[in-house]
Amino acid sequence: MTRILLFGCNGQVGWELSRSLLPLGEVIALSRNQADFSRPESLRDIVRGARADIIVNAVAYTAVDRAESEEALSHVINADAPAVLAEETKRLDALLVHYSTDYVFDGAKREPYVEDDKPNPINAYGRTKLAGEQQIQAIGCHHLILRTSWVYSTRGENFVSTIFRLAQQRDELGVVADQFGAPTSARLIADVTSAIMSKIRHEVNFGAEHPIGIYHLTSLKHTSWHGFARTLLDATQGAPLKTTNVAKLIPIPSEQCPRPAPRPKNSRLNCDAIKTRFGVDLPDWESSLLRCLAEMTERDTVR
Repeated sequence: MTRILLFGCNGQVGWELSRSLLPLGEVIALSRNQADFSRPESLRDIVRGARADIIVNAVAYTAVDRAESEEALSHVINADAPAVLAEETKRLDALLVHYSTDYVFDGAKREPYVEDDKPNPINAYGRTKLAGEQQIQAIGCHHLILRTSWVYSTRGENFVSTIFRLAQQRDELGVVADQFGAPTSARLIADVTSAIMSKIRHEVNFGAEHPIGIYHLTSLKHTSWHGFARTLLDATQGAPLKTTNVAKLIPIPSEQCPRPAPRPKNSRLNCDAIKTRFGVDLPDWESSLLRCLAEMTERDTVR
């Protein structure tokens, strides 16, 4: 039976993975409290004890603005800890699945980014995530790095929950309209990860056949943060999920919303490679959002 060691099972993506990976084998799911990524060396005994065939890392320092003042800690969690996992993965001849971000790019390109485009992060979070990618690649373990973007879920703090909260508190709400990307649900990321694992778990020769490298994984199509918020609120008015005192949404440029960490204007990722290699079907971002909202309505998590 395939043994899967999952780190970060209490996060947005990790929580979804703890469900989606179950049909594939035995899942050892650890929370951040059980595996301290701020102490990378402590992870070695955990990996060696689990003796897993696949190690899935859903842990990351994701506080983009705070990373500007805590880049050292962000680097430990996003780069040094994954490097330890990569070393132990190589020792076990296992497979490491790791998640990265659109923020490794600067946003200057006009078209969606492909995997071979040169990274050039413009904030500390992006720099530390890129360092994590580079360390995994340099160590040379069997690895699958999935870059995604604008992640949200039915639980935890994310753009969806933030917009619902602010829309109830304010009469007007300015949302950035000149940054473009693909909102991507944690459930989609987990489901696609599971589908890929299902496809490759019977491949015997890691070196020749196993999917080594980086792939982009997002919903299809794109929008701005303002478009994301507009679609979100339009979809929930009149439904059981509806909010009260819904704010008037005002599109604003990035310059009117100064943040400690600059964001790329173009966060679009080309996902042709992952579709071609693994045959996965990726929905558009609006369909994924409606699925997420339906689940939230069912659970009555937004009032």
